[in-house]
Amino acid sequence: MGILWVVVGVVGLVILMIVGMYNSLVQMRVSFQNAWSQIDVQLKRRHDLIPNLVETAKGYMTHERGTLESVTKARQMAVDASSIKDKLAAENALTSTLRSLMAVAENYPNLKADQTMLRLQEELTTTENKISFSRQFYNDEVGRYNTAIQTFPSNLVAAQFAFKAAEFFQLDDIAQRNVPQVKF
Repeated sequence: MGILWVVVGVVGLVILMIVGMYNSLVQMRVSFQNAWSQIDVQLKRRHDLIPNLVETAKGYMTHERGTLESVTKARQMAVDASSIKDKLAAENALTSTLRSLMAVAENYPNLKADQTMLRLQEELTTTENKISFSRQFYNDEVGRYNTAIQTFPSNLVAAQFAFKAAEFFQLDDIAQRNVPQVKF
């Protein structure tokens, strides 16, 4: 009879451990998903600023229509992207086109002095910083989650309940790792 209680106790303990690991994995998954949502919030802010930036620049940059159209097109691709992989690619392209817009804007002294453009520049710089911090937090959370689903014994629970590794937010082009230089 004593052995039966020991077996029941061990089985109960194992079940509690499995439930605890499962709940921990769920919490980590929700945490990295929340971190991605925070990136989305900042990207939305960035996407909202770009049309104002383009409109302000249009009046001064009459000969740079191609650059402005590229920024607008890249923004729309970023807004339309649905998967994390698509968003990463679209945001990388948007960052590149924003850099070219800012480089071209350097050639327009009146645009550099425009108060609306200066305000938009400050907002864009702040938003880019927030995006950077949000990406870092997201990657930290993904790292914690991926480590948990790959380490013993939680990897057994993760495999049993189909927890999949999450993707890190990575930039394809090393030059894109820097915040766009916005100078007016």
